[in-house]
Amino acid sequence: MATLLQITGLCKSYGARMILDGAEVTVSDRQKIGVIGRNGAGKSTMFKIIVGEEELDSGTVNIPDSTRIGHLTQHSNYGEDEGVMEYLMRTSNQPDYECGKIAGRFQIKNELLDAKVSSLAGGYQMRVKLISMLLKEPNLLLLDEPTNYLDLSTQILLEKFLQNYNGSFLLISHDREFMKRTCTETLEIEQGKMTLYPRPLEEYFEYKEEKMNQIESHNIRVEREKQHLQKFVDRFGSKASKASQAQSKMKQIEKLKTIDVTQPLKTTRISIPGVSEKTGIALTLDQLEIGYPNKSIAKNINLDIERGQKIAVVGDNGQGKTTLLKTLAKELKELGGTYKWGHNIQIDYYAQHIPATLNSDDTVKQYLEKMAPPDVTEQEIFEMAGNFLFKDEGLKKQISVLSGGEKARLCLARILLEKNQVILLDEPTNHLDFETVESLAHALKATNVTVIFVSHNRTFVEIVANGIIEVKDGKVARYNHNYEEYVYHLQKVIEDDLGITEDSKPAEESSTTKEEQKQLRIKIREARKQLQSLERSIAKYNEQKSELLKWFEQNPTEFSEEKTKELSEIEKKITAKESEWMELELELEVLNS
Repeated sequence: MATLLQITGLCKSYGARMILDGAEVTVSDRQKIGVIGRNGAGKSTMFKIIVGEEELDSGTVNIPDSTRIGHLTQHSNYGEDEGVMEYLMRTSNQPDYECGKIAGRFQIKNELLDAKVSSLAGGYQMRVKLISMLLKEPNLLLLDEPTNYLDLSTQILLEKFLQNYNGSFLLISHDREFMKRTCTETLEIEQGKMTLYPRPLEEYFEYKEEKMNQIESHNIRVEREKQHLQKFVDRFGSKASKASQAQSKMKQIEKLKTIDVTQPLKTTRISIPGVSEKTGIALTLDQLEIGYPNKSIAKNINLDIERGQKIAVVGDNGQGKTTLLKTLAKELKELGGTYKWGHNIQIDYYAQHIPATLNSDDTVKQYLEKMAPPDVTEQEIFEMAGNFLFKDEGLKKQISVLSGGEKARLCLARILLEKNQVILLDEPTNHLDFETVESLAHALKATNVTVIFVSHNRTFVEIVANGIIEVKDGKVARYNHNYEEYVYHLQKVIEDDLGITEDSKPAEESSTTKEEQKQLRIKIREARKQLQSLERSIAKYNEQKSELLKWFEQNPTEFSEEKTKELSEIEKKITAKESEWMELELELEVLNS
């Protein structure tokens, strides 16, 4: 296998803070590597050093002549009036037909090729940048948070591309689900070092935990043996007749070595102060119309949201998700109809522009102390700040020196300290590592606060949401299935559009019509629902069976005709349900074949 990149002994520090300390990694052909690590661990710094945007302190970065690097960044380099095709031809030096061919793979076709890049929604702008990068035919991609601000449709397109990409890539992402679907290897940057594990993310975590358990077991055995030998030395070391044996034991003690364990990083735990328990409607929308003075985005919106619900607002970029949240947060005036919050409800709103409004003269600690409610303790402030990576010296930082990501995290910390009955969140997970993303998700799920949020992070939405509102084609309505079904449906729509069928043949080679394919998808969804229902029933019966068996174990001398009969009936039900499950599983296999 040809080597595309070799990093040896890489060191990089900012002032007294060491980011990378003797880090090493080698990347070869066809490696799909997910790069993980806490915020500030050095992931983006490594990318910048590779492409020459940052200087290294020591070490080497060897890039062979055969390596063609494609670096996807968040910044844009298109002209204000530059059209899509114009931009692609300029940045790639490729003819229009080649640009059009690659653009088609990302659903940039026809009139979109003539549109100004600046007029496109964020997801489509990212597609254009991806196309531009791919037209240069790189064999090593560096993708730094490519899913930030991408709608789900664009994420799925990128996912499909990466799954079939023949080159290598290094991918930084805060979305665990996206990484799981695209990466076959894992590179962790932790405490200055790099560890490349040749298996996917979940397997790496299992390996890491198993390795830690083995080290701890080894160290326990070594310490136990040392103590045993030391007892002999302490007891007999002063006796001449045992002196030689004691010396031998001392040498054995010196040879016994424990394995050094790097102090593990603290695990994030986020706790959100609860609000008083109340039932009823938190928000009512009646014939609501949203948009701007000269443009209606969606109208005839009729919805009720109950207190304590966690509602994900989904849909492609540019459809009106943020417009809806801005209207509910009173940042935009409704164009028609009404919306009404429940009695005695306070709301707070997080959006990407909010961090820019912070008072730059305050320190992190001063800001949180000013904004926290009177009944929030100083310890609670410190804990919440720590959850968002503000500790020790970080608390003393002035807001004026914080990065955009740090300001965003500070705003989230402030919002979660306040005891609002409703929180509106627009893309809250950008700038967070996925451990913090998932900790925040579990905290939001556990709280009784009503949460209405926009996020394209699939892991985050799957954990938090218990209801979905879809914004699409000028309409806002409940989506009457769960988020998993929503993603599945969207994937199928995109696969149909790209000509991808279940057997990976182009759509035109399929003998089924679109209507038949639609009916097939419905059958598959229904079969999966039935499977889940059967699995729940089997689990319930097994639980009842375990309770009965436990009774028999605890009462070995007693005979209960009633319980014996009940156990027999439950076992029959389990057998019947398992047979039904197997039949349905076979049916699903046939439907998917």
